[in-house]
Amino acid sequence: MLTIPSFSTLGLAEPLLRALADKNYTEPSPIQAQAIPHLLDGRDLLGCAQTGTGKTAAFALPILHRLSKHPPVRMARRPGVLVLTPTRELAAQIGESFAHYGKYLPFRHTVIFGGVGQNPQVRALREGVDIVVATPGRLLDLAEQGCIDLSGVGVFVLDEADRMLDMGFAPDVKRVMARLPERRQSLLFSATMPGPILEIANRLLHDPVKVEVVPASSTADKVVQHVCHVDRGDKPDLLAHTIHSHAGGLVLVFSRTKHGANKLVKKLGQNRIAASAIHGNKSQTARERALEDFRSGKVRVLVATDIAARGIDVKGVSLVINYDLPNEPESYVHRIGRTARAGADGLAIAFCDPDERVYLRDIERLIRIDVPVMSDHPYALATPNLHQLGGGGSKGRGGSAGRGGPRRSGSAPVRDMGGMASNNAPNRPRNRFRSSRRAGGR
Repeated sequence: MLTIPSFSTLGLAEPLLRALADKNYTEPSPIQAQAIPHLLDGRDLLGCAQTGTGKTAAFALPILHRLSKHPPVRMARRPGVLVLTPTRELAAQIGESFAHYGKYLPFRHTVIFGGVGQNPQVRALREGVDIVVATPGRLLDLAEQGCIDLSGVGVFVLDEADRMLDMGFAPDVKRVMARLPERRQSLLFSATMPGPILEIANRLLHDPVKVEVVPASSTADKVVQHVCHVDRGDKPDLLAHTIHSHAGGLVLVFSRTKHGANKLVKKLGQNRIAASAIHGNKSQTARERALEDFRSGKVRVLVATDIAARGIDVKGVSLVINYDLPNEPESYVHRIGRTARAGADGLAIAFCDPDERVYLRDIERLIRIDVPVMSDHPYALATPNLHQLGGGGSKGRGGSAGRGGPRRSGSAPVRDMGGMASNNAPNRPRNRFRSSRRAGGR
């Protein structure tokens, strides 16, 4: 009989167990159960887990346990723990986790990111903090100004490493690593493990334990996936149609560009759908306000670009819509991971225009699933055979192969999106791709 561990059996300090009990957390998630014992022993760790699996607690709890057992001598501008993460939202979320789990411990932490004035951050560092959670750009700015000294870091966490690379932070990550002391405990977490991540891991980690709770290319088990083939020009109307047809829960929409996200918010408003946008051109205050309005349900629809994807941890997201398919298939996994969190069910619908069909083919190769086609909507195109598409043209551009099927009437019957008919069988593994290279051989 399989024994399910509890937090009380992992050897965590009593103040942490009390904080976990306050949140009714009794059983660790798989990555927490596997990672925490090794981290308590001081081992370096390479963790592979998709978003929403509880990896923040997997590293936050051992760090706080270490501080409780060996209180550091607090020094101005010289933190003992550094957590590096790609986005402001994710940095703020990790900071909140440390505050929740460490509520009964006398430690200090601060969160450092751009888009806001640096004076409060500099002041916190001058007064002395034990833990710093930071994004790379602002951290390096403060380091170059002499506001923070990383030579005393005893624990370093590189979180969402694959997203760091996607966002072009690899040089900054290496500059941060160069400022760290040789003797330290290092942790690297990533949802996927492409070659560049393993290269960084080899430089960063010493004799690491590897913890992998799910294959890097898998999508959340409880996410029901569909794809709608649609003309590019019909996407705005299909978006409004889909949201109106999906009666309950919060809706997260992914746009490829910041300008596109703003246009979608305006278009949804014209269809009497309240929406906000969150992307890199928004001020931190505007991003926090949009996220809070979404979290509280004041705004039901949030339109986001990938830069904000990893920092959106909101309960109640029942539908994720990929308005634009990502040209990197790993991003699809991260996006739909915003729903079906903490054991809940979720629905993910992708809009695919003819020029995006190669992106869809790459996604299906990565996740090894034929995404069922949803054709019961007013803007459906004929279903193409993705595997007969050529690779002509620029990278990721599929031309218009398979285009031009008959449109359904605008009065086509609509059922709840969670139970719409599709012309494919339910998601199931596709044997012929099991040995193929990920992402279409990229």
